[in-house]
Order: sequence, then C-alpha cells, then structure tokens
Amino acid sequence: MDLIIIGLLGGLITGISPCILPVLPVIFLTGGAQSARFEGETAPASRARPFLVIAGLVLSFSLVTLAGSLLLGLLNLPQDVIRWVGIVVLILLGVGLLIPRFEQLLEKPFQWIPRKEVRNNGSGFGVGLALGAVFVPCAGPVLAAIIVAGSTGRIGIDTVALTVSFALGVAVPLLAFALAGRGLIERIRAFRSRERGLRIAAGIAMIALAVGLAFNVPQMLQRLLPDYTAGLQEDLAEQQGDALDLGGLVTDENRELDNCTNGATVLEECGQAPAIRGIQEWLNTPDGEALELEQLRGQVVLIDFWAYSCINCQRSIPHVVAWDEAYRDAGLQVIGIHSPEYAFEKEPDNVRAGIRDFGIEYPVALDNTLSTWTAYRNRYWPAHYLIDAEGVVRHISFGEGNYAATEKMIRELLVDADLSVSLPPATEVADDTPELGATTRETFLGSAKDVNYGGDGDYRAGTSTYAFPAAQPDDSFALDGRWRIETQYATPATQDAADVRLSYRASEVRIVLAGTGEVTVRDGEGESRTFTVEGTPRSYGLIDGEPREGELTLQVSPGVQVYSFTFG
Repeated sequence: MDLIIIGLLGGLITGISPCILPVLPVIFLTGGAQSARFEGETAPASRARPFLVIAGLVLSFSLVTLAGSLLLGLLNLPQDVIRWVGIVVLILLGVGLLIPRFEQLLEKPFQWIPRKEVRNNGSGFGVGLALGAVFVPCAGPVLAAIIVAGSTGRIGIDTVALTVSFALGVAVPLLAFALAGRGLIERIRAFRSRERGLRIAAGIAMIALAVGLAFNVPQMLQRLLPDYTAGLQEDLAEQQGDALDLGGLVTDENRELDNCTNGATVLEECGQAPAIRGIQEWLNTPDGEALELEQLRGQVVLIDFWAYSCINCQRSIPHVVAWDEAYRDAGLQVIGIHSPEYAFEKEPDNVRAGIRDFGIEYPVALDNTLSTWTAYRNRYWPAHYLIDAEGVVRHISFGEGNYAATEKMIRELLVDADLSVSLPPATEVADDTPELGATTRETFLGSAKDVNYGGDGDYRAGTSTYAFPAAQPDDSFALDGRWRIETQYATPATQDAADVRLSYRASEVRIVLAGTGEVTVRDGEGESRTFTVEGTPRSYGLIDGEPREGELTLQVSPGVQVYSFTFG
C-alpha cells in the first residue's frame, strides 16, 4: 500500500509539472477531435475517446518503462528504438488527421475489425499508445526507481504496483485535459461546425510534438521554465526513502549493499557492484566511450557520486583527484557519477566547466535521470563506493570525511589485486570537513526548499517587496527590496539592485550565482568588494579564513540569480 500511494502521488505531481506541457495540446485536441471518416461520411467523436487516449498512454508507458530496456537488450537494439518508433507513429497519425485519404490507407490493415467498433474507437487508443512510447516525464524519485527496477529485469509485484500506480497518477490530470477538450467541442456550436478544422489542428499539434521530441525541444522547455513541483518532489523523495529503503527499489542486484557500514575503517563484503546505467553522456573518456564495470575486472574501482555546485562535494573532490593521480598507474580506476541536485547541473557544458575548475581527469558519467544513483540506493552528495578487482563492493562512505580510512582501504585492495604493485606514499590532502553543527546549514533561496529565512512575513514564490527585520536570527538570511522568488533561485525584480543579509557561522562562505551583473559584498566591519557574475550557475567564494560568526550584506544587481549559500 505504501508503494501504491507513493506511485500515485509521484504520478499526480508529475502530471502537473512543467515537463508535461508539450503533451497537453495533443491530449486536449485529440480528446475531442472527430473520429475517422468512412466513405466520405463523418463519424461523430466517440464519448469514450478521451479515456481511450489516456488508456493507451498508460498501457504503453507502463510496458515501455518496465520491459522496454530489457526487451531491447535481449534483441541487441539501441535503447531509443521505441522512442523513435513512437515519434514516427505520431507523425503518421498527424498526417492522417490532416489528409483523410492517407488515414484510410493507414486503416486498411485493420479492415477486418467491424466498422462499428472502429467508428466508435477512432484512433484515440493508437494515439495514446504512441504518446506513451515517447512520453518521458520529469525524472522524479519514483520514476527513477521504476526505471532501475525495469532495467534489472527482476520485475516483481511491488515494481508493477509502483509503475501502474505512477502511470494512473499521471493519467488523472491528463484525462482532465482530454475531457476538457471533448467538453469544449461539444458545448460550443462553432467548434461542432468546424470539426475539420479541429482535426487539422490536432494533426498539426501531433506532428509538432513529434518534431519537437526529435530535436529534444521538451528538454529545452524544461530548462526555461521553473519547476514549480520541485518542493513536492523533494518531500516525496523523503517519503520514498522510508518506504523503499535508501531512496531506491531494493533488488537482488543491490540488496547486499546493506552489509556495508557507512564510514567503516575495515573492508567489508557488500555484494557485486550494481551496473552503471542510464548515463546521458560520458566525459573524459576517448570519444565519449562508456565504461562498464565488467570491463574493469582486475582493477580497483572507486565510484564517486557528486554534483559540481555541492559544497560538500567541492571539499571532497581534492581527495578523489589526489587518489586518482597517486594510484592510477597502480591499478585504481576512479569514476565520477555526476548526479544533479539542481536542474542547471544537468547541462553537460556546466559539468565540463566544473570538471575543469576541479582539475578532474578521471571519467565522469552524467547520471541526469539518477538511474545509477538509484541503482546504488544512494542518498548523499558526495558518496564513495570502493569496489575490488572482482567487482565486489568493499567499502561505502557517505558525505565528507573518513578520507584516511578510505585511502588505507584503496591501498589494501590494490595490493590484493597485484602483490607486486609498488605504491607511492599516501596522499597528504588536508581534511577540511567541518564538525557537525559547527557551521550554518546550507541555505537555499528558491521557493522549492528555502531554509533559514529570517525576515519578516512569508517567503514564497512570486514577486514581493521585502525589508530587513529589526532583529535577524543567527544562521539566517533576509531580503531587502523588490525580489522575484522562483523555484530554485531569487533575483531582483526591478531595474534597481536589491540586498541580501546573511548571518553565518563558518570559516568559508560560498554562494551559487548565475546570470549577468555584479554583486557587492560588505562585511560587518564596513569593508566591501565587488565582483562580476557572468554565465551559467557556479559557486563564488565570499569568505575563507578562520572559523567565525559574522554577517554579510550583498547588493545584487538586476540580472543576477541567487541560488544558495554554502558553508565550510
């Protein structure tokens, strides 16, 4: 029951999220578009048509999600074959709506079906089947778990229940749009007299969606629109973590990971390492070639889950880079799995810039759908999984710290793999992990997960005028001036600059900014400096020194987007 509820909630949230927008015109128009023509006669739109469209989408989406990857793997076909078939079918159906004679040609193979049944059903179910094959909703925690379970090939009743409930949850808002399309056409006489025009509009919408899918336009649209469901997705992820154990479905492939103790100081036996999967792109490999763990048998592998704007990862990466440089020739293969926390962290160019800034030379996989993240049931940035030469996970470390113990175990596994190996001296990168509770917690300014707001009144999405409070709490931020609060960031809402005041405890303070403009920083002693912001989101240093309690006031020019403060 927990799985079904989580699936329904995940589907409902996805059904109202921005990534659903490209599909809505097709759902709306085909839900009420006139059915097929027969021998010059116009058949009325079926009352069941909206339900058939959505039923087809639910069925094909469930089958493709659960069994698509497994079936294509067995047939040795590329993973996007089903998607391209769906795109072609959408184009054919769209052309059929535009050209009745072409539609008749499409229907010829099905003439054995009684005319009455065809007349009632039209092409609604076929449209739904095509939509389900190409419909790739936002990769929330539920969908990521389903994809992982489907790709393992071990599909049980729990996975089926989660998938079907997710698909039904998505179907509810989509069905509302389909019924709205039918109702609008039935109630407005002008539409009833222009059914041919509605068919043409539906055909154009269908072809436009297919072309947009071919050129990844929906993904571009998602990057432009704020994800107003991010907060709901985050809350659901926490609930899923309790119900599914460690943020992903427990399968035979990853069940033994529970044998590892987080931050252990000795090697443990934690089962074969789950495969790396669902990678959008590989960086730092020859010609973007993918790495498979099976091909790395005989080598010790360190998998590092990270995100380039995560302050905890930024403090951890120097250790990983040092291990790669020190032990690469001795048989260590480091693989960075970049699993984004923010939408902007999905952009390959942004990740490439982060790789350059951190001096990363080892392979990095873009896990934008969190498929590998979920396969390992991971929930932390950073997270290190140490794998021996036989492909067995021997050590897991979540978060920062424990570097000396991890390096000691790397050296042990390298010697186990090759008794004649000559190891260099241990690395000497300082461990700058702050003590738990010694710093202000990471502070987000987006409405999806704002924390530490210490100003007067409510902090919510939209444009509002703010003022600094007379007394601001410790470890908080406040705004002054006119601000527009988006899901993931805040930005000045007028042509005038606006201010942020931050109360903090830390030795290092950084801020994630994007856009174009300037930021002037004033500390509690009256000193100030100004720096330029330009380009994609990245982290800028504000304070770096001895541990302290202090206050900063930032004057932010229009055009600059403020995402978060991080502390070290």
